[in-house]
Amino acid sequence: MLPAEGFTCFPGKMWDKVLSKVKKAVVFMDDKCAESLHWSGGANIVFEAGARNLKQFSSFEAGGENEPKAVFVVSTLLKGRTADIMKDIIGLSHFQYCVVFTTVAHSIHLIANNVTAELEGNPVFEKFEEKLCEWMGDMNYTAEVMHAPVVFTRVSQQLLLVPTFAHLFPLLPQDLDTINIKRPEKKRFGSLTDVDMPSLTPELQIEIKSLASAVNSMFEFTSTREESFAVGPMSRLIAGELANHPQAKNRRKTSTNKASIVFIDRTLDLTGAAGHHGDSLVEKILTVLRRLPGHTADVQVDMLELTNLQRTPDCQPTLAPGCLAQTQSPTARLLWETMLVSKQKEAVMEVRRQLVEAASKENLPIKMSLGRVTAEQLSSYVQLFRSNWEALERHCEVLQLALATAQTLRHPTLPRWDTCLALERLLLQALGDSDFAGVLRQLLPLMKPAAAPADQKPVSGSSLGSRSGEDECGPDELLVLLVYLYSLAAEAQPADDEDEEEVEKVERELIGALTLVITREAELSPLLQKLTGSFPWLVSVLTEEETSSTTKSCVG
Repeated sequence: MLPAEGFTCFPGKMWDKVLSKVKKAVVFMDDKCAESLHWSGGANIVFEAGARNLKQFSSFEAGGENEPKAVFVVSTLLKGRTADIMKDIIGLSHFQYCVVFTTVAHSIHLIANNVTAELEGNPVFEKFEEKLCEWMGDMNYTAEVMHAPVVFTRVSQQLLLVPTFAHLFPLLPQDLDTINIKRPEKKRFGSLTDVDMPSLTPELQIEIKSLASAVNSMFEFTSTREESFAVGPMSRLIAGELANHPQAKNRRKTSTNKASIVFIDRTLDLTGAAGHHGDSLVEKILTVLRRLPGHTADVQVDMLELTNLQRTPDCQPTLAPGCLAQTQSPTARLLWETMLVSKQKEAVMEVRRQLVEAASKENLPIKMSLGRVTAEQLSSYVQLFRSNWEALERHCEVLQLALATAQTLRHPTLPRWDTCLALERLLLQALGDSDFAGVLRQLLPLMKPAAAPADQKPVSGSSLGSRSGEDECGPDELLVLLVYLYSLAAEAQPADDEDEEEVEKVERELIGALTLVITREAELSPLLQKLTGSFPWLVSVLTEEETSSTTKSCVG
């Protein structure tokens, strides 16, 4: 069995290695490492360790005249753009001592630099140390380069995330075509399960090897030998890479603990990921509140309710957002665990209980109430702490979680959650009763632009209805419904050639309708901004004929 205390303290121990070098230093850190630090104590632990400043890893940052020491913490290879940024920062500063931590192991740097022979020491790191001295302007200055796998984020006692690899996605059928184009016809792969590591792009190979290396580091720290299981082509490659890791063989011989690790391709459960079946408060918080910039697992909590500042159309006070990462207070940690694992009703009641208890400790005039917990009730309890700075400081972590709960419960998009759940159930039922084209056509009435006249009627005969009121599906929800539906497409009744043509016809209508919905939005959500940046056709201007036909079929 894997010891729980070793598993949960691993991220913090890796950060201890970094913190041991930050005394009297300016620390430069990229976003991925910053997110890991965020859940391991945040900037406070860096300053408590003696750092003078903490800055973004950017060519536009630099150290001051009286700051001779720098520490860089990056999640990438020490080459290319990373090396260029480091050179820019050093060139604008007056450093005499530079320490670089990278989450990418030296063995992977060897592969990235096409060094196949086994060499003594860490030649790539040593060569980079020479470059650092050269950039500082004196080869007698001091430079150190080390590996620190600060890639894990401890969200709770039982949950570790790896935000550094959030973008790593399983192979798709289209990827097989791309891989086979570069191979001789006789050596082309018949399916994704046949794909091997050498056939992947160098960048993807580095990502997989880096992930396997990070997992191996965790097992080394906990003295664990693993038994790996893989479900899906990409998972098989990662599990194989972990099994063949250079240090894994010796680790397994000497390890005293055992653990099973299961790798699962995310594409195998897109239906579950896109569904609204959960009853978790944290899931809803992460869905409706905006993400913290540069983060994948935390959100912005509006803290204005804790001040006397007023938000008006002419005045938008600037206030740093709160977040969910509560690591200092035992009370807040327990509350966060409850919010993670309990059902929404139980979690919300626990939030109220903790607020009442905190207010009682501070002798605040709280009015007890029983029954259903509302967003207004939670906000009224939170506002008792307003401008009471000592009380705010003592209970700020619980207050942030309470505000996140209240803001989620009253968020205007939350009613769409139940609407999406109902639509998903109807779609699932429809897939068993009709062909795929028929199910797709039932989505068309939902693709009604928000700016369309309210008196227009939806297409008759649809079991899904149309967009109307605060619980209507916005563009984000429509995209999620499409992901949900296509993930279940194999469950639809078999289609012949005629049906496939009909599917293509309906898909063209859906693309036009969805484009019209998006172009009518006053402000695009972060998701849509990301998608439209990658796929310009989503915001292309429809021709007059397309607009006319789409409008007729979608909005009456």
